Amino acid sequence: MKLFHLSDLHIGKLLSGYSLRENQERVLSRIAAYAQEEHPDAILICGDIYDKSAPSGEAYVMFDRFLEALSEIRPRIPVLIIAGNHDSPERLSYASAFLEKHSIYLSVFPPVREDEYLKKITLEDEYGPVDFYLLPFLKPGWLRPLLPEGSAFSYEEAVRFLLSREKIDPGRRNVILSHQFYTAAQSEPETCDSEIAVAMAGGLDKIDISVLDAFDYAALGHLHGSQKVGRMSARYCGTPYKYSVSEEHHHKAVTVVELGKKGEEPQLRFLPLLGLQDVRRLRGTLEEVLEAAEPAAVSAPTGQAASGVCHDFVSVTITDEQEPYRIRERLEERYDHLLELRVDNARTRARMAESGTENDPAPEPMEAFRQFYETVNHTPLPEEGERIMKRLIREIQEKGMEGAL
Repeated sequence: MKLFHLSDLHIGKLLSGYSLRENQERVLSRIAAYAQEEHPDAILICGDIYDKSAPSGEAYVMFDRFLEALSEIRPRIPVLIIAGNHDSPERLSYASAFLEKHSIYLSVFPPVREDEYLKKITLEDEYGPVDFYLLPFLKPGWLRPLLPEGSAFSYEEAVRFLLSREKIDPGRRNVILSHQFYTAAQSEPETCDSEIAVAMAGGLDKIDISVLDAFDYAALGHLHGSQKVGRMSARYCGTPYKYSVSEEHHHKAVTVVELGKKGEEPQLRFLPLLGLQDVRRLRGTLEEVLEAAEPAAVSAPTGQAASGVCHDFVSVTITDEQEPYRIRERLEERYDHLLELRVDNARTRARMAESGTENDPAPEPMEAFRQFYETVNHTPLPEEGERIMKRLIREIQEKGMEGAL
């Protein structure tokens, strides 16, 4: 059985205030084209469909068009979707009964009553049935109606408890879709700046991957880098597009999973995904960075457009010892999507050493505020807040630079 494993679409996301609409439309269109070419037996979308719990109308339209493109493929491909922590269960579940008639199955909230269980979808191939269990994002407190009064669960205990209620047949092939933070023993997966740092939650949301040992493949969502968790058959597929500078060297792709007979290790392939613009870091003197903005022919797979460097989303570090005049203005003449600007020279390093921050691992101001806002409010920073904070941070940075020059 062939599966497409996707997650963390984050439709509607902004990158330092810049819209990613055209890039997201490009990758979603490419995924639909791959589905037409490869015709998988099922497409798994493992949470964080939208970037905000109250998506914009534009974000709804984009996802609707994506589902429509998939539903037009014949024979019809089942699409299995779970909610992530960024999604509103109520909004995501809208028209779910209608969607099921088109083989689009949604699970947005974990069981909270004695008569409720995980949504289970069974598909068949030449080797027999495959049972898919849909486990949307959960917080332990949501399960209180199922527990004796006064008792509580950790995240790991909550997942174990829900799975213990299911009659999982070990003789059949089983696949789970889950959107949580999984680790393997003492080994933690790689995280990105575009995710809320685990340290912000004190690591309380960690779940050992052994919880999912009953499953032949664990299709995971939540982390933005493609990676296994302990075993090859438990995997985060990562985002379909780069959502932070820390993802500069990621190779975004559709994860293709081939399930064979029971007991056989799933086989993995990766179909590359490219947006219209890349996300990258640039470092050097101002003149070196300006020269690097000259449009260049970038090789790209057939059917995917190459982008000129000058239109990419860039984080720039200037290394001139004598800081040039009008750095930001000159850069913005060549780079129309400048994410951030830093100066790294003897003077700035000395100033950091004096303040004791030379080894400070703190995130950039905008990312730090996003993390703070989401931790306090339990919801992503609204679009208007992004614009206001970006403007304030830029004004503060420019005033600081003017004082240093």
